[in-house]
Amino acid sequence: MNTTQLTPAQLTAMDDPDYFPIFGAERTGTSTRGDVLVSHTSDGTDLNTVWDELAATLDIFNEQRSAIASLLSYPTTRQVDAVQQSVGGATLELASEFGVPTGVRGPEVATVGYDFKDYDIASRFSWKFLRDADARQVDAVHNDVLEGVNNHTTTAILRRLFTPTPSVSPEGNAVHGLWNGDGSFIPPYMGREFDPATETHYLTTQSAVLDASDLEAVIEKVTSKGYATDTGRQLLILAHPNEAKRIATFRAGKAGSDGVEAHHDFVPSASAPARLTLESIVGGQAPSDFNGLPVLGSYGPAYLIESYFVPAGYVAVVATAGPDGEGNPIAFREHPRAEYQGLRLSSPATTSATRSCRPTMPLGTVRGYGIAVRRRFSR
Repeated sequence: MNTTQLTPAQLTAMDDPDYFPIFGAERTGTSTRGDVLVSHTSDGTDLNTVWDELAATLDIFNEQRSAIASLLSYPTTRQVDAVQQSVGGATLELASEFGVPTGVRGPEVATVGYDFKDYDIASRFSWKFLRDADARQVDAVHNDVLEGVNNHTTTAILRRLFTPTPSVSPEGNAVHGLWNGDGSFIPPYMGREFDPATETHYLTTQSAVLDASDLEAVIEKVTSKGYATDTGRQLLILAHPNEAKRIATFRAGKAGSDGVEAHHDFVPSASAPARLTLESIVGGQAPSDFNGLPVLGSYGPAYLIESYFVPAGYVAVVATAGPDGEGNPIAFREHPRAEYQGLRLSSPATTSATRSCRPTMPLGTVRGYGIAVRRRFSR
């Protein structure tokens, strides 16, 4: 489950597609195609070897996705899915000698569509650049592209998480955000029912700053629908460092700026710096990292993870089923054909023969994917 804390002004701003800009400055460049053939970089490295190494790094890159992205999303190649939206089991009733037991209808499902677009960027190497550069300079350009792709996909996932406005996929299917009071049916859980006209997972703080009561309200949105640690999921609090610092001050019994007392203590993780205290920890301490992400500590059942990918002023609570887990809230759609999946290197120089005589052609990096909320209240 995922729920977010934002202000009314932020909710309005989120509809602007430029609200979540892709990290990094926009850079464009051109190169000339020289008549002089270059076969080696200035340090004597064969360009064919360089191209092979670049292709090999893409294979490694495609096997590993950003830690945040993999915990929030689930890979799929489908255009649309009927996704189970509740996690509760059937309810037994008292048996009678002649009565007929109530039949199980099966879990509620929702039809969700997945967006898809293609993105690309070119690494342009002129023959003069290749003549005077060494292999490390060529690698630096390539590594910059890899970092940009990671930023692009992770930002796109978080944009979808924080944006309530629905969209339409290329095939005409509805692409949803979280539950936002749009009237969509919300399955009951453990006897508790939810009003689809008012139940939303986009919340605003009750004062000018984030208080413990705000965070507890977000966590309750997730756990009240069955997404908790006892379902094999781990609750994560994703916060910008500004908000993470404030969460680290929450103490049980201490009132926030809204006058409401906190119900839990923030407890630093096992990797926290050494400190002096007369207090003792009751219960398990949060690990130093979770799926490679540093954990600052825990508040109630949730681990706190800070990230600059999360905009300042925002907090999200997510129930993750693990890296690329099928129970994760967001779908990460790729093309059904394997040759069009992942990050791909495209260049007119596609064979060893043409690579040897045309090393100055641009190397294009292509990535096709789509983002959609898969489980609308699995946040």
